[in-house]
Amino acid sequence: MLGYIGRRILATIPVMAVVGLFVFSLLYFAPGDPAAIIAGDQATPDDVARIRASLGLDRPFLVRFGEWSWQILHGDLGTSIFTNLPVTTMIGQRVQPTVSLMLVTLVLAIVVAVPLGVVAAWKAGSLIDRLVMGLAVLGFSVPVFVVGYVLAYVFALELGWLPVQGYTPIEQGLWPWFSNLILPAVTLGLVYIALIARVTRATMLDVLSQDYVRTARAKGLGQGPVLFIHALKNAAVPIVTVIGIGIALLIGGAVVTETVFAIPGLGRLTVDAILRRDYPVIQGVVLLFSFVYVLVNLAIDLFYTLLDPRIRY
Repeated sequence: MLGYIGRRILATIPVMAVVGLFVFSLLYFAPGDPAAIIAGDQATPDDVARIRASLGLDRPFLVRFGEWSWQILHGDLGTSIFTNLPVTTMIGQRVQPTVSLMLVTLVLAIVVAVPLGVVAAWKAGSLIDRLVMGLAVLGFSVPVFVVGYVLAYVFALELGWLPVQGYTPIEQGLWPWFSNLILPAVTLGLVYIALIARVTRATMLDVLSQDYVRTARAKGLGQGPVLFIHALKNAAVPIVTVIGIGIALLIGGAVVTETVFAIPGLGRLTVDAILRRDYPVIQGVVLLFSFVYVLVNLAIDLFYTLLDPRIRY
């Protein structure tokens, strides 16, 4: 088992190396010049060239990539072109809203989607099943920003129940913090709920047809223990897998959701950096998101060793 864990950890190193190369190459060859943006519309070509030289943008690709990789290995994500602040400092200033949003969304999605999928499988073919699957299709179909604007209009502007935008740090109170995250979490979590509910239903349908489930029912166990103890436990591997894969949905959706609800998190930082061609910030945030996603998948792989004792090599 330790050998399996070690191999999985070592496998993340080349993955992050490829991600780093891809991120750097994508921005290097992307159209647009941050030096021209800094210089302004009235700048001459010589002014733009001087700014490019001062920022090191005129050096060859391999030289810049080598210097950037060396900085990354030393924990330095670079310095923002426009604010002159370290990228790590800017990320630290924005990380709490994004982490809060993703955690609330993750808990909401699991608490709502797993029971819905279990009930839909239990009542397969019934009105409840069709209703749950219809909601899942709706969750996949409606864009995140449309859901966000509708929820903000109804529950914030018309009813006035919740804040329409912004973020309140948890240090200022639990309810102000949570109330600012309800609408963004529902917006971001709708597609995640749909994904988990569909996978849970499909997996539970297969498990409920197994002999040991019929045996448990024949012994007189109620539906609750049969569904949530015997069946759900054996259906956990695909569900946990899709929860981990869905982290990518949360990361991508956070960019749109934070923009809609004006949350000062990493997603909003990414959008602002893209608009200004602030390459060090873009590279740092994307690399951080990729690293988190790789860690989540590594944790899921390690969790498999607990769910399935046959995994040892």
